[in-house]
Amino acid sequence: MLRYVAAVTAGLLLLNAVSVCWGQCDPSPTSASGWKAPEGPYCSGQLIFEDNFDSLDRSVWEHENTVGGGGNSEFQWYSGSDLNSYIKDGNLVLRPTLTADEFGEEFLTSGSINLWEQDDFNRCTDDPDWAAQIHGCVRQGSPEYILNPVRSARLRTHNSFGFKYGKLEIRAKLPAGDWLWPALWLMPKYSVYGGWPASGEIDLMEARGNRDLVLNNEHIGIKQTGSCLHFGPSWDYRAALCNTENRDGLHTFFYNYQLIWTENVIQFAINDQVYHTITPYEGFWRLGGFNENPWPEGQLMAPFDQEFHLLLNVAVGGNFFPDGASNPHPKPWYYGESTAMTSFWNARGDWYSTWGEEAAMEIDYVRVWAL
Repeated sequence: MLRYVAAVTAGLLLLNAVSVCWGQCDPSPTSASGWKAPEGPYCSGQLIFEDNFDSLDRSVWEHENTVGGGGNSEFQWYSGSDLNSYIKDGNLVLRPTLTADEFGEEFLTSGSINLWEQDDFNRCTDDPDWAAQIHGCVRQGSPEYILNPVRSARLRTHNSFGFKYGKLEIRAKLPAGDWLWPALWLMPKYSVYGGWPASGEIDLMEARGNRDLVLNNEHIGIKQTGSCLHFGPSWDYRAALCNTENRDGLHTFFYNYQLIWTENVIQFAINDQVYHTITPYEGFWRLGGFNENPWPEGQLMAPFDQEFHLLLNVAVGGNFFPDGASNPHPKPWYYGESTAMTSFWNARGDWYSTWGEEAAMEIDYVRVWAL
């Protein structure tokens, strides 16, 4: 069966190539840039990006280095360590680990981090102004305010590949474990309309790794995944259009997470089943309920009328986990707590036992086709 599928796939690719050579090409509105992007213009259905993770090409997937918590008060230290991102059995594995296992437990309370002073591989990747706001590159540990207790990975194609309009498919198996936050998403390549959220954010998949997290009689843990669009004039005047989908086995089986992004609509699907459709009939400013259009020079899909790049990560903790949800081991910190990382670390006897081998996101492939 696998040989048959491979043969059919190869045949379709060959047919597409022959059609292009013979001039039988249905032009696509898709655009792409970056050294990994093929030269355009493109034909409808043309594969313009593919990584099957036979190896981890760090020139394609830039590793972020930051301790800033992503602006969401997360607890991880993103690094390029081989412990947190690696290839196993033909899959990209993103696995969080304990900082103390690498640097010792005393480091959390008395150590210091200065990512500006690291080599090119480990130097801070945050914008300096943003880093200053969130302490993203320099931190000092103390018994009350410990350093980030978990190391993890966030990969991006900011320099290698970005695209506008197309179909994205990421085949992935999600991690399971308390307070894990896996995400597959896209951010603007150039932020034409300004900083977040003015230039938009596309969340293909977000989930919570808890196996038994319940809020208002609804399971919001690893049995649920969600997608979102974030946009608006400023961080305190913005909109979020989100939807969720409940599935069994998100952490035990691979699913295809799909984005269909056209000049008129954005759709999110799992295994070819669309569960979230967003149509900006009069523009996203109307859809967001804004008093005026923040993108007067943009097209109908503005701010989603520009190229975006890909991001893959596993975060830990942060504002994505609501207070008041029921979990076998209660949430050890509260929203806005200044010592949240310390409270989280002090409860490691509860949450770390839920991680194990399943506490990693595995990605089979990433593919993008032109419309």
